[in-house]
Amino acid sequence: MCMATSIALSLDNLPSDPLLLVLSFLDFRDLISCSFVSRRLNELTGHNPLWKRLCQKHWFLTEADKSHRGLAWKELFREYYADLGRYIDDYSTLKKAWDDLKNYLNQKCPRMIASLKEGVSEEELDTIEAQIGCRLPNDYRCSYRIHNGQKLVVPGLMGSMALSNHYRSEDLLDIETAAGGFQQRKGMRQCLPLTFCFHTGLSQYMALESTEGRTRSEIFYQCPDQLAQDPSAIDMFITGPNFTEWFTSYVDNVVTGEYPIIRDQIFRYVHDKRCVATTGDITVSVSTSFLPELSSVHPPHFFFTYRIRIEMAKSALPENACQLDSRYWKITNANGNVEEVRGPGVVGEFPVMTPGKVHEYASCTTFSTTSEYMEGHYTFHRLKNKEEVFDVSIPRFHMVCPPFRESMVREVSAPYDDENSSDPDDYEEGEMRGMNMADPGGRCPRHV
Repeated sequence: MCMATSIALSLDNLPSDPLLLVLSFLDFRDLISCSFVSRRLNELTGHNPLWKRLCQKHWFLTEADKSHRGLAWKELFREYYADLGRYIDDYSTLKKAWDDLKNYLNQKCPRMIASLKEGVSEEELDTIEAQIGCRLPNDYRCSYRIHNGQKLVVPGLMGSMALSNHYRSEDLLDIETAAGGFQQRKGMRQCLPLTFCFHTGLSQYMALESTEGRTRSEIFYQCPDQLAQDPSAIDMFITGPNFTEWFTSYVDNVVTGEYPIIRDQIFRYVHDKRCVATTGDITVSVSTSFLPELSSVHPPHFFFTYRIRIEMAKSALPENACQLDSRYWKITNANGNVEEVRGPGVVGEFPVMTPGKVHEYASCTTFSTTSEYMEGHYTFHRLKNKEEVFDVSIPRFHMVCPPFRESMVREVSAPYDDENSSDPDDYEEGEMRGMNMADPGGRCPRHV
């Protein structure tokens, strides 16, 4: 009793400024605890600037928000905490990601912003949980309090990909549509769809329970085992360990320009900054993307598309104008097997390069090992002198299959013969080991 009285007396004797400085380092839980220590601390913990910092940290509130509500910072914090308190560990991260994404899209492709839906209420989320009989992860609920996904439109918010006769664009599903697609069938039990593509039927799913070899909250593309007799044998390409990491990593790739905006759509090409090579006046850079909807684990068949940018420097002399004649590829798979391919032009074109000119094209490749890299060169001739021929380096770029998990209920119906190479020229057009592939014109650098 004497010690408590001594502490209270000593606090009462201290000036306010050093105490407020100490309190400014505390989180809201500690501030509330301090308010019960003494009357002096109770008065100081109500200091508005302390709660302004906490409102900005946890709820991303601004002076404009405070003026609109007409409340003191402490009361504003309490109001938000009463509504969103269960999400206090997730809200600031997800709110920042949503704000960053909207600000970026508002500059680059504003029409996509119009498809976003307003957030849902706690009661609506509780109703969905009762409907599907599973609890939703807290971070998923938090995100849907901010925005309830988007309208079913094209292009989708979660990225696009286009080849010569193949198109994918994924919408972020609203909670009602997602609940309608909740899976109870064997092989996909307790899985909730997050995205959907109209053109391919492709979805990314989130596991709501740790069952059938999945971990709760992880996100994946389903990939039916084509060699198994049991239709519930479903492999998975893993895209994220939980909703927060899945969503924030995607947003980071968008707002940093890692995923380019092409024709008002987000294209999910990944560009390794090391994949750039300059020869004289010409620079070649490469970005790649994995296509899960055209890939499988059983049989091992991994499909990638890559986008190449060829650019001639603006400072190049006009007499250095040239035209691409042919390409050479050296392809090395995970087993160390090397394949060399030569052919005229690129995807049927022979681009002419002049100072400042940029030529971009997309092509694709398929292979049976989990990784592969390609490198090579283009052969050009000068327009002023066709006899002047020179090579331009293509930087080495790697294509690595994302992590995948094999089904726990696998029964192989037939052995898989992989003695042939992954060169698409080995297959009849349109077949390619039973997969729905793009046509030869945009399919693979090996196609001549």
